[in-house]
Amino acid sequence: MSAPHNYEHEQALWDTFAESAWKDPSNGDPVFRWTQYKDHPGDPGPGILGDPSTVLEIGYGTGRALAYLAEQGIKGTGVDLSPVAVAHSTEKYGHLGIEFVCAEILAYLAGGETTFDAVYSVFGAAWFTDPSRLFPLVANSLNPGGVFAFSQPPAIPGAYGPQGMYKGGFAGPVMFTYRYSYTVQQWQEFMETAGFTDVEVREIDAPTPSHIGTLLVRGVRN
Repeated sequence: MSAPHNYEHEQALWDTFAESAWKDPSNGDPVFRWTQYKDHPGDPGPGILGDPSTVLEIGYGTGRALAYLAEQGIKGTGVDLSPVAVAHSTEKYGHLGIEFVCAEILAYLAGGETTFDAVYSVFGAAWFTDPSRLFPLVANSLNPGGVFAFSQPPAIPGAYGPQGMYKGGFAGPVMFTYRYSYTVQQWQEFMETAGFTDVEVREIDAPTPSHIGTLLVRGVRN
């Protein structure tokens, strides 16, 4: 089920997020983790991407995951809807050779001619984009044998499909975006329908019992 996205609204929302994130100096430190918890012992790290020479992060936020990979010698590209995020990350990490692009992810993938060894999203565009539209475009943007992986919070039981989210609470100008949540089986079906094989969908428990875990999805393009 698709939702009526307003990308002008969403760009304003992500600009606000980027300004807030970059006020915290620690958000600029290179680090790669799939979960929302610092130093999570159950986080599998970047190894699940395989051994890529090139990667694309969709909805990269601060860019510090790309910076971490770049420091390991991996050529990275990041796409984000927020020009504020692109400006900050380019200033901070441009010297590492990372290409930061300001674009709406569906349009970027549909019009791109470049392919990658891995595409990933950490609480990023894969959470905020209709998977029935996104996943086939991701598959077409991967080299044979390439990996697509993403993480986000698990769905709240009974709340599946696009979930609306207002910017700034429930007062002020009407600005909103959508997050997409599904069951483990539904994510499996989205991935397989898009042509991915060796699909793995799992939930990583939080380091503290009864706290919110992390959904992690991975698949391989033939």
